[in-house]
Amino acid sequence: MDQTPGDPVDAIIEQWAAVRPDLDTAAMEVFGRIFRLSREMGDRMEKAYAPYGISRGEFDVLATLRRSGEPYTLSPRRLSATLMLTTGGMTGRLDKLEAAGLLRRSPDPHDRRGLRVTLTERGLRLIDEAVGAGLAVQTEALNALDARQSGQLADLLRQLLTGTVSSGPSS
Repeated sequence: MDQTPGDPVDAIIEQWAAVRPDLDTAAMEVFGRIFRLSREMGDRMEKAYAPYGISRGEFDVLATLRRSGEPYTLSPRRLSATLMLTTGGMTGRLDKLEAAGLLRRSPDPHDRRGLRVTLTERGLRLIDEAVGAGLAVQTEALNALDARQSGQLADLLRQLLTGTVSSGPSS
């Protein structure tokens, strides 16, 4: 028998069972927990990045540039597409990060109308520290599971995400 203590999602499931016993709430049990976990970890990540003077959204921009490899340069359009942001949303983030000296925008040498966004040395140092701080928070949270469980969870979530993204909403 499962000895896992109950959580707030269990209480919600019990309430639905009392008022609508005809509902199959299996999906709610999974996604309710994913949503709550996402919100909790999002808050923790904000706190982890705050000492570096950046938000999660700004972290994402810097991390995307860092992951692109040397010379840590991408076009604003590519950044927007990778982060699924509108160009307006991206411009605001870039403005703030450029003002902080963490990146610079320059003309694209291959396209007179284009721009390139590049991490500065300061931005590179900051993102390397911030990614370590964020991973420490995530690793601490995963301590609730053993290595086998963590691997299983990663595999199951990959499978769920792949199936959800490829299938899209039902008609």
